[in-house]
Amino acid sequence: MNTKIYSYESGLRRFVVLLAWCLPGLLLMASPLTDKAAKAYHQELYTEALQLYQQAERTEGTSAALCCNMGDTYYRLKDTGRAIVYYERALLLDPGNADARFNLDFVRQKSGIGDEAGSSILSIWANKAAGSFSSNVWAAIGVISFILCLLAVCLYVFIDNVTWRKVGFFGAIALLLLAVIANVCAFVNHSRAVNHSTAIVMKPQVTLSNAPRTPKDKTEIAFELGLGRKVELLDSVLGKNQKWFYVESSNSRRGWINSGDVEII
Repeated sequence: MNTKIYSYESGLRRFVVLLAWCLPGLLLMASPLTDKAAKAYHQELYTEALQLYQQAERTEGTSAALCCNMGDTYYRLKDTGRAIVYYERALLLDPGNADARFNLDFVRQKSGIGDEAGSSILSIWANKAAGSFSSNVWAAIGVISFILCLLAVCLYVFIDNVTWRKVGFFGAIALLLLAVIANVCAFVNHSRAVNHSTAIVMKPQVTLSNAPRTPKDKTEIAFELGLGRKVELLDSVLGKNQKWFYVESSNSRRGWINSGDVEII
């Protein structure tokens, strides 16, 4: 009798633990709003799908998958600017999201928008490398690399074999370099996600000014940017009923832009 009771309680306990682990995922998969939105999208009812996705975002919170779906829907509605915004948001939440990355590149290429125009090959490579993984993954890589670096140092110090000492010496250097790079990438990704320091131009053509106000003449015009261009937010001021951002474009040009002309990622 005691054996049966113990077995029943153990089985019940395992069931409760398993349910606690699986329930959040099951609830997410069974979200009625996103299911309805997906059905509307496949039926080409894009306006209805967008409304359902927006409602899901307000009531259930955001996610990389949801942002990617919203980006797809905005693109179908020919709202290229917001499609780019939501693909970028998906990549902020999940830098390794292959669908968001592919769709973002496709929309930019299709629309003739070169996000990296004017950037050096090194900076393009660095941005793509940092965006390969999330900040948590990069942090884990950094910790593991540093631990392996210490083991390589021990190999160099305590092993007499010349070959293994060389392995330990050069391995320690390589692993230390990897640890530094991983921590830098983790910091960059975390800063991007937390600070919301980038934005997308939402109008076909925007004129940036040398001062936080609408340019009065040609001498106050800094440069122009088109729809979908990404800018980095450096500063902001509040003018007369208007907020202005001091931004830097991908080719390192700086100027003031009206906050209503951009949407923060």
